[in-house]
Amino acid sequence: ARRGVRVAPFKAQNMSNHSMVCRDGTEIGRAQYLQAQAAGLEATSAMNPVLLKPGSDRRAHVVVRGRPAGELRAGEYATGRAHLAQAAFAAYEELAAEHDLVVCEGAGSPAEINLRAGDYVNLGLAQRFSLPTVLVGDIDRGGVLAALYGTWALVSDEDRPLLAAYVINKFRGDASVLEPGLAEITHRTGMPSLGVLPWLQDVWLDSEDSLSMGAWGDAADGVPADRRLSVAVVRLPRTSNGTDVDALAAEPGVDVRVTRDSALVREADLVVLPGSRATVSDLQWLRSTGLAAAVTDRHRRGAPVLGICGGYQMLLSEIVDDVEQDGGASGPVAGLDLLPGRVVFGPEKVLARPRGTWRGHPVEGYEIHHGVVSPAGGEQVPGGHRVGSTTGTIWHGTLECDDFRRALLTEVAASTGSSWTPCRDAPPFARRREGMIDALADALEAHVDVDGILDLTTKGRA
Repeated sequence: ARRGVRVAPFKAQNMSNHSMVCRDGTEIGRAQYLQAQAAGLEATSAMNPVLLKPGSDRRAHVVVRGRPAGELRAGEYATGRAHLAQAAFAAYEELAAEHDLVVCEGAGSPAEINLRAGDYVNLGLAQRFSLPTVLVGDIDRGGVLAALYGTWALVSDEDRPLLAAYVINKFRGDASVLEPGLAEITHRTGMPSLGVLPWLQDVWLDSEDSLSMGAWGDAADGVPADRRLSVAVVRLPRTSNGTDVDALAAEPGVDVRVTRDSALVREADLVVLPGSRATVSDLQWLRSTGLAAAVTDRHRRGAPVLGICGGYQMLLSEIVDDVEQDGGASGPVAGLDLLPGRVVFGPEKVLARPRGTWRGHPVEGYEIHHGVVSPAGGEQVPGGHRVGSTTGTIWHGTLECDDFRRALLTEVAASTGSSWTPCRDAPPFARRREGMIDALADALEAHVDVDGILDLTTKGRA
């Protein structure tokens, strides 16, 4: 985009519970929403036409072109996706007709030969549209040379010519020590290296999955230890939209830890129950681990608790979910009963971009949920309600609103006796995110052969 190329992001199928609502009311993966921002585009459902949202280890809810489209069971994964492939191919053609270049992100690994017959997101997509393919190896997880060579060796003779080059990502240290290994990979495969991208400490772009949740930079922000706030975010088994807490981690003097440690949950200045893709199941897990007791104890003591979407639903008196859980109708389930009210799950998904105010501060967010909450008392807040220091909201994304976030944290500090105060000259969160995108682009220009990548494309450069 910096070079004047009309470029669009694309991921044929994303498996993630971290998603976003586009301005037109459709739902796509959070990563593609961020990539659209990097390309200077308004995000659309064409950029992620198929989104699979795991509800359990054996079932995923399907979103096609931003709208709910049933379920996909584990046994159907290899054979039951033909209609999803057609939707994905049509979306690619739509983007390709409107842009100079479409950057297609794969999913999982192109060497998953057990899934190749029904693949439409990796080499199945590349084969369909004759796309030159660059392998990107994440060296931070280890074994990157074996992964590159093993991928090249495992793919079929028909697919192998599509593998045009490779890039190493997230390298720490002196890249020259890699050169003998890269030379051998190129010798054995014929694929040239297009560069080694270094680990970027202060770049923690919106995470796509729970593995990345909490992977923030830890650069010193200059706030002394006696003026800091601690935030404990409960890592639920089915965490959804964990990116809600990114803005907290960016706030100077705020230390965010994603945890399953009940001691941390009891002791932190603020505890956050994030969204969940399986509210009743995650609530049962919360009780079995003792974390529910820790949260309840905080409420009794007046220690701040914030529940977001599914986390909010857990705080209510009653949950009625006959449509979301495995095993059919579950009937009423007792919530933690920290906020008066009930939530009833229905078949229709709510997708919205609401706006409001709180104590004079503008607040906006987004809604992705089946459960409709009926409060039965307490103070109204944007998207929810509160009792004492326990707050719940069905809205995601509100913590990205700088004035609202800082006012909320100021309340937390006052209730816990902390001397934390907001740093008024800290950059807005939106600017911080844009700065991270720029930092990543700068690193690509410095360490990766961007011209070489563009030369692989048939459209060339503007």
